[in-house]
Amino acid sequence: MLRYLEENTRVRYEAQSAYADYYPELPGGMPGYRSMDPIPFHAGKLGGEFANLRPTTPATLMLGRMAMTMKEARVLLCRGKGFLLTSMRILWRYYRDIFWRLKSGRDRYLTMGNALIAALRASMLDRDIPLWLNSPMESLVNANGQVIGVVVNRDGKPVRIKARKGVIIGAGGFESNQAMRDKYHPQPSRTLWSAAPEGINTGDGIQAGLNLGAATALMAHSWWAPTSHVAGETRSRAMFVERALPNCILINKDGKRFMNEAAPYNDFGDGMYGTESVPCWFVFDAQYRHKYPCGALLPGYAVPDKAVPKRYKNFFQKAQSLEALAEKIGVDATGLQETVTNYNHYSAEGKDPEFGKGDSLFDRYYGDPNTSPNPCLGPLEKGPFYAVKVNIGDIGTKGGLVTDVDGQVLREDGRAISGLYAIGNTSASVMKQTYPGAGSTIGPAMTFGYLSANHIARRQVDARTVKAGDLADQNTQGHKNAVVGENSRRPVFLPGLC
Repeated sequence: MLRYLEENTRVRYEAQSAYADYYPELPGGMPGYRSMDPIPFHAGKLGGEFANLRPTTPATLMLGRMAMTMKEARVLLCRGKGFLLTSMRILWRYYRDIFWRLKSGRDRYLTMGNALIAALRASMLDRDIPLWLNSPMESLVNANGQVIGVVVNRDGKPVRIKARKGVIIGAGGFESNQAMRDKYHPQPSRTLWSAAPEGINTGDGIQAGLNLGAATALMAHSWWAPTSHVAGETRSRAMFVERALPNCILINKDGKRFMNEAAPYNDFGDGMYGTESVPCWFVFDAQYRHKYPCGALLPGYAVPDKAVPKRYKNFFQKAQSLEALAEKIGVDATGLQETVTNYNHYSAEGKDPEFGKGDSLFDRYYGDPNTSPNPCLGPLEKGPFYAVKVNIGDIGTKGGLVTDVDGQVLREDGRAISGLYAIGNTSASVMKQTYPGAGSTIGPAMTFGYLSANHIARRQVDARTVKAGDLADQNTQGHKNAVVGENSRRPVFLPGLC
């Protein structure tokens, strides 16, 4: 798949040498080079389509505005070696785009996910592939047990489109559908706690498959992540890196730690639900506050408490003592004091005998290399002390339609639904309950898109079946394939992508 993209599209990746698998100590685990990161892409190559690209999350931008690569972000996180030079390079890169700066504050130097989507979109433009925005699928068209098209809503009108060989649904999961979360997820589970883009992944693709008798799996699971919420915002912010840093702990209502704070974010599903620690609290001291970011808060050296924007004032609780902080957040004060005393001792020794924070190479990737003997352990000893409420959120749901090795959607009895394919979070994840490393969502999504397209190209379809669907009307588009996917706003129709 990757070779095909590099030879036929604008997509380019590079291996991350220092980014470990999430469980590098397990058999087959690797300390680096497995996860790939998109090479930066300039938005000028998109022309007017740049306006349709969803902006990246502020957490991946320096000062909430300037794009960073993974390597640059790691240097800035702990003000590591080359901090000033890296900061100056990012500033220069941003402000040298002077003519664009006169029009917009948005950075045209795209990194990470924005770089991938922009490169894919530019490749579609190169091939003159139509992209229909704001055209959600209303239903699949089925004739004699075979999917032969889709009905989409375009400009307020239903449009039926013929798919001579197949339909691929890549419309995401159901993290924005509260009714489905209530039905399938462990509780409590809230759309507001998700860090995925708001409103676009409502389970429509999964439901369309269910309407045709498709099997599902892993519906109780998500790509879990601890998240924090800012009042007034419609989505939460995932806490990917903060937890691995020194001078912080996660506690439950008893004031006790309940898992390794630096563990891979997907582990928090079992960690929080399994110990009834929903919600929990992220507690840190003045040392942490000064040096590191936390959710909506930039490091104190950049934005001290007195300069924190008013809309963030209720994001955190603050007190001069642990006892006072415990009272503010409603946790057991004695339990919190005992936990901090033990944790401070572990920090001095450089070893966490309770949960092993900092033992894994993955833990240490986001630790502070300036802290020893363990870059993930540091005492909570300097007031004031802070607490941020943490919920069990996600970056997407994991359950969906069961598929085979070619991406064909299967029925409960294991037979394929002819002409129907599912990829990405519309399909049940090949990773089952776990999350072995960065790219475990987008990698399989792209790979099964590639496999499905190749399978569609090889298919021999009885023309009489398609004709029986009676799709040849004035609204029918004669494309070989139809792909239902997602864009910057909601599910879309991408005719002819395969």
